[in-house]
Amino acid sequence: MSHPHPELSPPPPLPDGGLRVTPLGGLGEIGRNMTVFEYGGRLLIVDCGVLFPEEEQPGIDLILPDFSSIRDRLDDIEGIVLTHGHEDHIGGVPFLLREKPDIPLIGSKLTLALIEAKLQEHRIRPYTLEVAEGNRERIGPFDCEFVAVNHSIPDALAVAIRTPAGMVVHTGDFKMDQLPLDNRLTDLHAFARLSEEGIDLLLSDSTNAEVPGFVPPERDISNVLRQVFANARKRIIVASFASHIHRIQQILDAAHEYGRRVAFVGRSMVRNMGIARDLGYLKVPPGLVVDVKTLDDLPDSEVVLVCTGSQGEPMAALSRMANRDHQIRIVQGDTVILASSLIPGNENAVYRVINGLTRWGANVVHKGNAKVHVSGHASAGELLYFYNICRPKNLMPVHGEWRHLRANAELGALTGVPHDRIVIAEDGVAVDLIEGKAKISGKVQAGYVYVDGLSVGDVGEPALKDRKILGDEGIISVFVVVDSSTGKITGGPHIQARGSGIEDSAFSEVIPKITETLERSAQDGVVEPHQLQQLVRRTLGKWVSDTYRRRPMILPVVVEV
Repeated sequence: MSHPHPELSPPPPLPDGGLRVTPLGGLGEIGRNMTVFEYGGRLLIVDCGVLFPEEEQPGIDLILPDFSSIRDRLDDIEGIVLTHGHEDHIGGVPFLLREKPDIPLIGSKLTLALIEAKLQEHRIRPYTLEVAEGNRERIGPFDCEFVAVNHSIPDALAVAIRTPAGMVVHTGDFKMDQLPLDNRLTDLHAFARLSEEGIDLLLSDSTNAEVPGFVPPERDISNVLRQVFANARKRIIVASFASHIHRIQQILDAAHEYGRRVAFVGRSMVRNMGIARDLGYLKVPPGLVVDVKTLDDLPDSEVVLVCTGSQGEPMAALSRMANRDHQIRIVQGDTVILASSLIPGNENAVYRVINGLTRWGANVVHKGNAKVHVSGHASAGELLYFYNICRPKNLMPVHGEWRHLRANAELGALTGVPHDRIVIAEDGVAVDLIEGKAKISGKVQAGYVYVDGLSVGDVGEPALKDRKILGDEGIISVFVVVDSSTGKITGGPHIQARGSGIEDSAFSEVIPKITETLERSAQDGVVEPHQLQQLVRRTLGKWVSDTYRRRPMILPVVVEV
């Protein structure tokens, strides 16, 4: 198995007749999925998603793929193929289209409807090409065939990309539910047909590669939900991804059966469910769904609220309910269902929300105590089955953390893919398919690009480090006035602390030390304000460290008069 060296150089120009595959996100992480295919000087992008921030990234709203390696080649992009409508696959599209709005988007009916609604908020009207399973479209030099796959959102597609260099199959996210709610199976017959033609390189979803066996059917959740609904005496509040239409359908079915009305809470939930209902993907009995404003007129025993926040997102509806920062107040006897998995890295945030809800008297039902979620990703048994059907000549695990990628690679090896034909890459690593063999050729820049409010890419790691210090250790500001010609102190030092846990009065001990340092520097002829600021920072920093074992941010200000 080949894997990247951390000091790989940029890849050389692609040889004639070769195909280059460069993931810009989704490898070594759960989210931010984006892969660039290059042939004959032209580019095809598959997915363009976002990653949601973790606790050590304070203030960040979203994390995007790094577009820098393709920024000067936007005119070479033939289109963006979107495998399905989850945020980690489509959320980055508006930010790429801001740079070139006429890049065509190719996807299924539901996927395009979801991204078009998102793009309206950015005032972008995209060029779109709607495709369905079984369709085959020529997109520049890329001959793309679309294959139905089952996932936790309807209308998901895999894509087979044919070029003279060979055929590459990108699975997108998939599983092999044999009893899907929409009766749309992963098309194993189509994959077997592609296998007969010869799959030169397979990019396969790795998210559940460590999990043995097969994923249970989505419909298994229905009985558990009915039991929860039967036992609930007051309101039922369900938190789910705003795109998990199958899960919401089961909630609606249970609510209808037990005589409850449903209201959607949160802009993304209202928007997505409206789109799904209008397109026929969500079956809603007449009168079942009502506006949230009408719920006050109904008894608690007839109310179901469906909202976002199943991952503990601080601004989502459920988190705000747990913090008593939402118009909907949790009361004793409410039932809250977290109908989703825990995305790695979100565990602390989710359990914080669960504890907050429990504090106010809610009965919280989640994956840890009831079967209210099944995964949307193929487990190890399904992947083995899949590889034995596809028989790829080369395998490149995608979509997952390092442990998932390695587990997926081992599964491929067990089914007979030669070890030297399995490529474990990471974001930015270019993999070239030349004369039937895939190998690593170099690495391009593919770091995190942070979205902070209206700012995109302006906040970097140094700023996040500063935010961490401010959050953990606080800030101490020092104000000193000095004579511009002699460097002698004419005012101060004045010291104030915020969030450091140190009382302002305590600084009387260090003020003489700062004064002595500045007087000594004046005698030595040091009068430049920046140098004086550094002396103040070092003196105060050493005192705080020695006295309190803390390292707050120190902000010295030296003013000349």
